[in-house]
Amino acid sequence: MKKLLLCLLASLTVYSSKAQMTTRVVADSLFIPWELVYGPDNHIWFTQKNGYICRLNPSTQKLDTLYHESDCVIQNEGGMLGMVLHPDFNNTHFLYVAYNYIDNGYKERIVRYTHYSSSDTLANPTTLLDNINAANIHNGCRLAIINNQLYITTGDASSPSVAQNVPSINGKTLRINLDGTIPTDNPDPSSPVWSWGHRNAQGIVYANGKIYSSEHGPNNDDEFNILEKGRNFGWPDVEGYCNTTSEMTFCNDSNVVEPILAWTPTIAVSGIDYYNHPMFPNLQGCILMTTLKNRNLHILKLNSTFDDVVSDDTLLLVNGDRLRDICIDPDGRIYISTSNSTSSGSGFKRDKIIEIYDPSYISVGQINEQNTKVNIYPNPAGNMLNVAIQVGNNESLSYIITALSGQLLTQGHINRGTNMLDISMLSNGSYHLQIYIDKKVIYTGNFLKQ
Repeated sequence: MKKLLLCLLASLTVYSSKAQMTTRVVADSLFIPWELVYGPDNHIWFTQKNGYICRLNPSTQKLDTLYHESDCVIQNEGGMLGMVLHPDFNNTHFLYVAYNYIDNGYKERIVRYTHYSSSDTLANPTTLLDNINAANIHNGCRLAIINNQLYITTGDASSPSVAQNVPSINGKTLRINLDGTIPTDNPDPSSPVWSWGHRNAQGIVYANGKIYSSEHGPNNDDEFNILEKGRNFGWPDVEGYCNTTSEMTFCNDSNVVEPILAWTPTIAVSGIDYYNHPMFPNLQGCILMTTLKNRNLHILKLNSTFDDVVSDDTLLLVNGDRLRDICIDPDGRIYISTSNSTSSGSGFKRDKIIEIYDPSYISVGQINEQNTKVNIYPNPAGNMLNVAIQVGNNESLSYIITALSGQLLTQGHINRGTNMLDISMLSNGSYHLQIYIDKKVIYTGNFLKQ
């Protein structure tokens, strides 16, 4: 059945962009911006493959270089890769990065840096995990922080069999604490391995209580997966779905999880993010995925239980460039990085960061309209947050709570007067709250859960 679905989706529906959906270049002459993260300071933090960590103000287009990692070494697909900010970055100031280096061979490590706002620099690199095997191809490596644990995708480093060797940390999703220790509730409490059987995962995002991941296939079967604890995702014995005799036998014997969507021929899936913001309501509930070979932004519409893809569309507004990564701000502006520069680092810097936005969208800040007042308390909050709203019209209200990175965490309808929002599912840290009427944001503010 899944193969039939793939055939039906082979000629993709082209998403017809609305008139208000507009693009602009906010940075150019870059070298493969590999990871984009929207920070709590309303800046885009990003890595460049040649070892640079930078920050961009998309409003003014001012770009600052915060750090250059001299140990980072480029070899074809290798270099400086994934990055994530601590969930309470405003107070903790930690930033986590993956990069490749040379020490008795090509390796990969995960490092934590500290940001010093007084000098606007990164310093104090602390290695959390290293000696991950690397190669010219298949190094991963995306990072995500979920419930105060760091998830790390590693490639098979051009050695497919290691993906099924559970003690090996290649071809895996790893999970460690933010100080580098191993969580006691990992499948093996002595190992960082969370899931295995991966070839080369290029995207990861947490939404709807699920961990979504995009993964490169060989010449067939790029995959879109939902990662699960202690499960096998098949590589190299299974490519995509369990649909040959040998694959079905292996899947039954090895507790294999099939992808929820696969692409043949491959499209070179890359960075992903979850969209559920007010700026573009028709993208709400979708995974947005960049692609390198296909050179399109894919819109993966999820079903009502968020565990399957019901349609795979592409956005014609951005195509023609190899697209590497994506991030989204709390209002819903979409930022995409290209990957056109020569992978070795030689030649011209040919890459850019593109913004997709609606110029008619209004986000009007803390106290927004006349006769509108919003008060949130207590702040810091425990498991319940009170939201008191005074507004001078009768339209229905909605709210969203996002991480400081822009990742949607919860949403719903809200009433005038005093509301009690259950935030017990949130980890301790800082969050954005937005209240809006239709597409118009009437309040945006921050709160701290502790």
